[in-house]
Parts: sequence; C-alpha cells; structure tokens
Amino acid sequence: MDLPVLPFRQFVLKIASRCDLACDHCYVYEHADQSWRGRPAFMSDDTLNVAARRIAEHAKRHRLSSVDVVLHGGEPLLVGYERLSRFAGTLTAALAGVCESRLKIHTNGVLIDARFCELFTAHGIEVGISLDGDRVANDRHRRYANGRSSYDRVINGIALLREHCPTLYSGLLCTIDITNDPITVYEALADLEPPRIDFLLPHATWDQVPPGDPAAFGEWLVQIFDRWLEDGRPMSVRMFESVLRTLGNKSSTTESLGLEPSDLVVIEADGSYEQADSLKTAYDGAPATGFDVEHHALDIVATHPGITGRQKGLDDLSEECQKCPVVATCGGGLYAHRFRTGSSFRNPSVYCADLLRLITHIQSRVRAIDHATHTLSPVDFAELASGYGGVHAIDRLDAGQQSLRRTLLAGVGGASTNLDAWRLLTLVDREARPVLDSVLAHPYVREWAVGCLKGKIDDGHLAAIAAVAAIRAGISAALRVPVRDGVLHLPSLGRLAADGAADAMVETGEGHFRAHTGDRVVTIDLGSPRAATDWWPVRRLIADGWSVALDDVDLYRDCHQWPAAERLSDEEFARWATVFAEAWALIQRDHAAYAPALAAGLSTIVPLAPHPHGSGISSTARDAFGAVAAALPEDEEAASLALLLIHEFQHVKLGAVLDIHHLYDPKDSGLYYAPWRPDPRPFEGLLQGTYAHLAVTDFWRVRRLIDQGDAGHRAAVQFARWRSLTAEAIETLAGSGALTAKGTAFVKVMRATIRRWISESVSMGAEREASEAAAAHRAAWEHAAAARESS
Repeated sequence: MDLPVLPFRQFVLKIASRCDLACDHCYVYEHADQSWRGRPAFMSDDTLNVAARRIAEHAKRHRLSSVDVVLHGGEPLLVGYERLSRFAGTLTAALAGVCESRLKIHTNGVLIDARFCELFTAHGIEVGISLDGDRVANDRHRRYANGRSSYDRVINGIALLREHCPTLYSGLLCTIDITNDPITVYEALADLEPPRIDFLLPHATWDQVPPGDPAAFGEWLVQIFDRWLEDGRPMSVRMFESVLRTLGNKSSTTESLGLEPSDLVVIEADGSYEQADSLKTAYDGAPATGFDVEHHALDIVATHPGITGRQKGLDDLSEECQKCPVVATCGGGLYAHRFRTGSSFRNPSVYCADLLRLITHIQSRVRAIDHATHTLSPVDFAELASGYGGVHAIDRLDAGQQSLRRTLLAGVGGASTNLDAWRLLTLVDREARPVLDSVLAHPYVREWAVGCLKGKIDDGHLAAIAAVAAIRAGISAALRVPVRDGVLHLPSLGRLAADGAADAMVETGEGHFRAHTGDRVVTIDLGSPRAATDWWPVRRLIADGWSVALDDVDLYRDCHQWPAAERLSDEEFARWATVFAEAWALIQRDHAAYAPALAAGLSTIVPLAPHPHGSGISSTARDAFGAVAAALPEDEEAASLALLLIHEFQHVKLGAVLDIHHLYDPKDSGLYYAPWRPDPRPFEGLLQGTYAHLAVTDFWRVRRLIDQGDAGHRAAVQFARWRSLTAEAIETLAGSGALTAKGTAFVKVMRATIRRWISESVSMGAEREASEAAAAHRAAWEHAAAARESS
C-alpha cells in the first residue's frame, strides 16, 4: 500500500531566536548547531504572515480537523506584548474556518506578569513552563548569564498563571539531571499542581555520551514512576503515559517514544523550515531542510528525506533496535539521540539502556495494573466459581481478554516488517476504535498472535486483519494481503479463491472490498448473499435473541483436539441451523441459568469433522476465547448440542478467569486422576475438567426431572455419576497443595455447589449403574497406568 506523505499537524514557530537565560544544557545555544547566530532576534510580521498562510493552506489541502501551533524560541516572551498579540491574532485569523487551532507557548517563565496573563486569556494561548525541580535542581543549569538564579521569578510566573488563567496552565517541562534527587524534584514539581509534567532526557549523542552509569537515567525515572503510581497519578506525566499507552497498543504522545511517524515541522525566525529542534545536538546544520516559507509550500517540506525518513517507523531503525522486544514502545528513542559520526542516525539511542530499564519496569508494573483493572469483583468471582456467571461477569472476562488481545497484537506489530498493515491498523484504532476491538475479538486472531510470538506462524496475517478492520470501519485503503494455498483469508468475513496468486491487492471500502489477484479482479459486496461463486462468507446461526458465527473457513480455526470440518454444504449448514435453534430454545427453557453468559460470551462455533467412530466430540482452544468447536451430534438432538455448548463454554470461562487470576502454582508438575479421561492430567487439565463437569452434572440434574421414561432414567444415572466424581475431583484439587489463595477460594465455592446436589435423591437403580460405570472407569485407568509404568 503506497501511503501518501503524512501532513504536518504540529508547527513550532521560533518567534524569538534569543533568550534572557543562559542555561548550559540548552540545545539551541550550547550544542553543535549554531545557526541561531545568523538569524534575526525576532520573527518579523511579514514572515509570520506568510507562515500563517502556509499553515492554513496545508491544513485546508489535507482537510485537517485541527493543528497545534507552538510559539517558541529562544524565549518567545521577549517579543513583547504587542507583537505577541499581533502574532496570535494573525494565526487565529488565518486558520479560522479552515480547522480548529490550538495556540501554545513554551517559555522559561521569568517574564510572565499580569499583562501577559491577560494576553494569554484573550487569545486562548496554553502556557508550558521550563522548570527543573526545586531551587537547587533548577539553579544547576537554568541561570542568567551572570550566574544569578532564575528560580524565584519562574515560581512567581507560575503563581500568576495559576491565579489569572488556570485553564491555560498546561504544565511543566523538566530536563533531567541525575545528580538531583528524583523524589525531591518530583515533589517540587507536584507542589505546583501542573496538569502535566514532561521529563526530558538531556540531549546527547554517541559522540557526546551522557554522564553516569548505563541506565542511570532510567533508574532515576523508575523511582519517580513508582512514586507517581503510589500517589494515584495526580497529574499527567507524558513519558510514563506514552509508555503505558504503547504497551496497550495505543499511540505515543511524545516524539521520543513509539513508532508513530513524525508530524512536526519548525519554522525559524527567518522563515526557514527545519526539522525537530533536538537535531541541533547532532551536528551543525542537522535540522536544516533548505526550504523557507517565502518560496516553498509545506507539502514540499513534507517530501524532504529527513522528514520522510522519520515516518518509516520500524524500517528506519537500526538492526539492533528492530530485534529489541520493547521496540514498539521505545521506537528507538528520540531521533537525535541515535546520532554517531560515521553511521549517522542508524543506531540505538544513546539512552538505550535507560529506556530499556524504564520500559521493562513499567511492563512489570502494568501486569499488576492490568490484573487490578480487570480483576473480578467478589460477586462476579463467586458467580463464576459456582459454575455459572452472569452477563456482568462475562463482560469483565471479555475486558481482560481485550487487553490481552491488544497486547499480543502490539507484540506482533512491533516485530513485524509489514508497516503498511500496522499503519492501517493504527488508523482504524484512531478513527474507529470499537470496530478494531470487534475485529480483534474474533477468537482465532488471538490464536494466530500467540503462534506468531512463539515463532510458529509468520506475521503475514496481520495484513488480512488490517484489511478486515478497514472494511468494517468503512475506511478506504489498498493493502497487499498474502494468499495461502490458493485462498485469500479475511478473518471473520470469509475466504476467496485466488489460485495461482502469491498475494492479493485488497482495496477496502464500507461494506465491500475489491481483490486483485494476478489478472483477475473480484468485487465482493458483503451485504449480497451471493457475492461471487468462489467467495465463501462466514455464515451465522440465528436463533431467538442470539446469533453466532459458524466459522468453517478461518485460516487458524484448526487448533482444536479434533480436526476442523471443511466447508459445509448448504444442506449441512441448514441442519446445523435447525439443531442450533432447537438447542438454544431448550437452553432458554430448561437451563436458563447458562443462557445469559452464553449469549454474552460465545461468538463462534467451529464445526468439527465427524468422529470415525460416531461419538460426539467437542473442544475449546485455550487462546480462542469466545469459540467452541463441535461436530454436529449424530442424533441431531437439541439436548446433545445444548450439552456440548454448555460444557465447552465452561472451559472458555475458566480460561479467561485464569488469564486474570492465578489460581494455581504453574510449577506444579503432578499428574492427577480425572474420572472422565483415560490418561492422567496435569493440574490445569484437572481443574478445567472439574469445572466443566459442574455444568455437566447440573445439566443432567435438570434433565432427570424433565425427561420421561428411558431418557429420564439415563439422565438420573448421568447425574448420580457425575456429581459423585466431580465432588471427588474437587477434593483432589483441594488437597493437591498447588492452589493459590485465590484458587483455594475458587475451589471452595465449587465444593459448595456440588454439595448442594449430593443430597438430592435418585433411584437405587440409577445410583447402582452410576457406581458401576465409575468403578469400571477407575479399573481401566489403573490398568492403563500399570501398563505405562511397566513400559
């Protein structure tokens, strides 16, 4: 997919190229690039007028909904009240009727007074102020040329801002010095109640490395992050929140992190266009583009190699960065910090160790945060442990699954070389987030993602997922999608025959797509029941108040214990539809306790190939939340399918609970007797089977009271057998020593459920048959175990 060069959305106007402080860590005056010396002290009105026109033209051409214009320097307040007011008015007027504009100013704060506060209010200018912490920390670097402290005047400016225009006080910017105590710095900044704090790593390159041991800056930030969490995140901290966002597969909010393409351009005081200011630390002339506002439109600047190079995401990073497990969050760090003479910017950040320390620390804390965020309430936990669980409990499970799916996708996307697909997914996430969530909720997307991260599956399917997301969101795009064994797979939508093609160019639109495979072009309207003879859509089973996908085409559906069926004929699908509707009616009528959870959480049924011996088979996959696989019961009775659905959905629920809560020690290596299996089971297998058989027992408990004659007697036998064996298995779990405290609580509720049923009466004949069947299973299991040991 050939994406156009991205438009600029952030414009930094250097309205002053001189400053009233002499900060020794300033990238403008103290680093390699000294171009400020040849520029006018202030931007002229003529230059500002042309710059405003260029910004408006660019916004109109690209139909931008909003832009940010940052008035910067040097020290921008040096331009004075009248000129600053004119500049703000000119910019606002130029963008009026074109797009929303946010005017911002970044200042050292020493000149702020009541009159400037009135000006900020009149023009709606948001104000950010540089401050490095308490007095000692700030005065290490931010001083006047004669060495005098700037601290008191900055604090006074902040006080005036908070008093006269508090809604325009946008935050504080702090450049890190590891000789300052991090908690003292944090507390000093927090006391000023900023809406946001930006912690900035001091500009450095591999030619001029930062002071301290490797990861010293990361360790400094870790201490503040932990304190910030303990304080309940009282203000936004852009670096921390960008890490948290990217770990959750959202976009970064700072150019120093993440893989998002740069959308910023600088306009200097003389009207020349430059790249990001931070490049001044690399070498003299590093940010220059050779373009200026008088002679060049912004679209021309957007084609500059330095600009486009910073829009390539993963491709623009060094080989070392591309292989890094945290690259999707780090993004290689700030572009300027990668510079080394001889290899230019094709290096990891000089702060690589620091970023790795911070990100991995936040990752470890995020796991705890995610568990806390998606933890089950005591009511939901108890409902699920009892074997049931209502809609609210299922919604909580799904919320946890959604976080997992996004984390997995971020892992695959971060390591993928398919940037076109990743960019399209990012676009859908930005424009239609609920749509992307629904696409990711397709059960076999997680199955695929887990396989990718284990190195078993390639990432080509990412493009197919992105195409589906765009189609569902109604976003027009063109994307190359791999063809597998002559088939184009679009998960949750269907599959298209594409014999002889290695890939297909898929053009997406609302409710339709066009596939180019070789010389063939096929347009598929998803609303048409007969879109094309070789297009096999995912069909749906519809019953009273419920609809699920009967997915017999997904590329990754064949992950169950039994082989998946091939495409069902129309007649086979019709039989499924009939039995499903009858089974759902039976569940609603006779087993209503399970109906709400099934309707809320079961989204997909995968038909399995019939078993050669004719026995009913069904299965779930641990990484396919929301899906159940089953062969249509041979007797095609509604009760048989109802039992399969209820039974297997227990595994779906418990798997999601285990993704949120640790119920047992994963290091437990024991094998246990399971009364429903011929082979010994690991602990999770026994826990899963026991939990499923709570529902099996309950199913037969109800059926013995409803069914008549032989069917009623059979149900009584099944009830008597499974209540006894499930109770036995629960005691095995309880006595295993493998349960955590949470697991002990879960099994305790399971025990309470089964004990209520133990006292219910069944006939002597049913009890006898149940005991005989249980004894026969145990004898066969022990014989097999002895045979295993002797071999």
